[in-house]
Amino acid sequence: MSSAFRIGPRSIGPGQPCFLVAELSANHLGDLERAKDIVRASAEAGADAMKLQTYTPDTITLDCEGETFRIGPGTPWAGRGLHEIYGEAMTPWEWHAELFDLSRELGMVPFSSPFDPSAVAFLESLDVPAHKIASFELVDTGLIEQCARTGKPLIMSTGMSTREEIETALQAARGAGATDICLLKCTSAYPSPTDALDLRTIPALAREFGVLVGLSDHTLSPEVVIAAVTLGACVVERHVTLKRSDGGPDGGFSMEPDEFAHMVKSVRLTETALGRERFEPTEAERATLAFRRSLFVVEDVKAGERLTERNVRSVRPGNGLPPKHLPQVLGQIAKRDAKRGTPLSWDLVDAAPVGE
Repeated sequence: MSSAFRIGPRSIGPGQPCFLVAELSANHLGDLERAKDIVRASAEAGADAMKLQTYTPDTITLDCEGETFRIGPGTPWAGRGLHEIYGEAMTPWEWHAELFDLSRELGMVPFSSPFDPSAVAFLESLDVPAHKIASFELVDTGLIEQCARTGKPLIMSTGMSTREEIETALQAARGAGATDICLLKCTSAYPSPTDALDLRTIPALAREFGVLVGLSDHTLSPEVVIAAVTLGACVVERHVTLKRSDGGPDGGFSMEPDEFAHMVKSVRLTETALGRERFEPTEAERATLAFRRSLFVVEDVKAGERLTERNVRSVRPGNGLPPKHLPQVLGQIAKRDAKRGTPLSWDLVDAAPVGE
C-alpha cells in the first residue's frame, strides 16, 4: 500500500484515523438552508469531510427525448429522464463557496466530485484540497487527467469497474502526474444489497494497485463500514440527509445524522480495538498475569521426600515456577519442608535448574 498523504489539514493512510466523508449529493432538495443544516449536522456527527457534486444537467447529459436518455428499471429513478433528474439533484454552483466556507468553519475538509472540465476549473478557483472521481466517471480518462494535472490528491470510486478499467484509470492519473491516490470499493446499486458488496476486494485493491483504499457505501448497514475499516479502509464515504422520509433522489440510501454519528463512534472504537501488532502483555493485562497457572505444592512435603504428580501440580495463581518446568521437577527431592499451598521455587528442589 502507498504511504499516507494529506487532504487539507488531514492525513489519511496507514496509522491514521479513517477519513469519514459526508456526501451531500441531492439531499439539499434545492434548498440552500437545508444544505447548510446537513453540513452542520454532519460536523456535529463527527464527519471529517463534506463532499459535494459539481455539475449541471447540461454538463453531465443532454436534454433529449427518447428511451436512450431515460433511466431504466432497477434504480430509485426508473422512468425519469436524465436531464430532469440531474436538474433536480444538482448543487447550484453559486452555493459551493458558502458551503465550503461553512464546512471549514466547522472543522471539516470540503471538496467535490467534478463531472466535466468546467467543473474542475471551477473547483480549482475555490482551492479545493482534493478531487473525487465518481464511479460512473472512472472510464472518463480525460476528466481523470485534468484532475491529476492539478497536483491534488485523487479519490476514485470503482463501482461497476473491471480490473482493466481500474488499471486504465490509474495509468491516466499517474501519467498526468497524480501521486496521491485512493481507490474506493463501491457497489453502484442504490441502496446496495449487502451480499453484493464483496468487501474482500478492499485489501485486494491495495495489494494489486499499490494505493490507499476505502469504501463508498450505499447500504443502510453501519456494520458494513466497520468491516471495511477492519479490512484496511482509510476513507469511508456515506450520503447524509436530515431525514430519509424527506425524500429526494438520494434520500432512500442516505444516513440520518444520528446514524452517521453512531457509525463514527463505532469506527473510532474499532480503530482503538485494532491497535497495533503486539506479542507481549498489554498494560491492561499486567494485573491479571498473577492468575496464570504455576507449580504449587498441593500436599505437605517433608525435606528429602520425592516430588511427584501427587504433591506437585500446575494450578492458579502464578506465584510458582512456570508449568513448563514440571517435567524437570518431578522425581527430584525436596530440600526442605513445604506445606500445601506453597508456590514451588528452585530453592525447594534438590537439583540444579535447567533452562532457566
